[in-house]
Amino acid sequence: MDRILLGHGSGGKLMHELIKKYIAPVFELPSLMDSAIVSISHSGKLAITTDSYTVSPIFFPGGDIGDLAINGTVNDLAVVGAIPLYLTVGFILEEGFPISDFERVLNSISNAAKKAGVKIVAGDTKVVDKGKGDGIFINTSGIGIVPEGVELSPLKIEVGDKVIISGSIGNHGIAVMSERNGFVFEPPVLSDSRALNGLISEILKEFACYVKVMRDPTRGGVATTLKELALESGKDILIYENTIPLHDTVRGACELLGLDPLYVANEGIFIAIVKSHMAEKLIELMKSHPFGKESAIIGEVTGEGGKVLLKTSIGGTRIVDMLPGEQLPRIC
Repeated sequence: MDRILLGHGSGGKLMHELIKKYIAPVFELPSLMDSAIVSISHSGKLAITTDSYTVSPIFFPGGDIGDLAINGTVNDLAVVGAIPLYLTVGFILEEGFPISDFERVLNSISNAAKKAGVKIVAGDTKVVDKGKGDGIFINTSGIGIVPEGVELSPLKIEVGDKVIISGSIGNHGIAVMSERNGFVFEPPVLSDSRALNGLISEILKEFACYVKVMRDPTRGGVATTLKELALESGKDILIYENTIPLHDTVRGACELLGLDPLYVANEGIFIAIVKSHMAEKLIELMKSHPFGKESAIIGEVTGEGGKVLLKTSIGGTRIVDMLPGEQLPRIC
């Protein structure tokens, strides 16, 4: 059989064959169970996250729904200061979905998990009628350990703190949008989907007491993430447009399509708010890592209130707020 059948989600022979032939071998497990017993040898607090991935199209420049699911879950753990350890993966497959595409996604999941140093330990598979899904949806859950001495919170933000970003913005959203609509950019825009736990681990080993909070600006982009931090902390944040890393191709695509890159989704960068006097040293460390070469200080905490302001490249100042909806649907 070259396509998913309803019977693959029945709990019977076809489902067991799907798991045994395709899923379990890729994840190097004797079987893929609904639950798992794992060992936690680290000391510290337990971090737990869950997420669902419905990106369309499922394959895009620089990644696919499989590595996106792993990297996104790993990053959700990493930005709260956790060491990601174990993941579960659940699939909702549409009847008629090509087995070859499913294998491609499984291999992406396996490769991304290995790169991130996490293990997939349990999962689930369901199949819906043709026309009632969109090929494949993925749900992941992850657990990790927050080491002793690491405590990140927006409530720790103080006036004078600096805002740091680990890389250029807008790459993932524009990559997905271009594939969805058949646009071609030169050079091509690639998704920044990647696991950030290695970089974040290096930062926290040396600078844990100077890092106030971290977030990954996925849906809603940098603007929404900063606004969330401003509201949670009750502080005003000022960012500088000319210091925010942005590739020329992404800038041009956004201008062409009438998009604000501050609201375009990312999948491989994070924002950190840190003590002012350590910001430059932290940037120096980040630039020595492959995933932090474009890191930069992009703003500062300026006062009380919960607003985000942008100092534009032409010298004006405007308010940055959350959008009521999304600029680009189905980005992750």
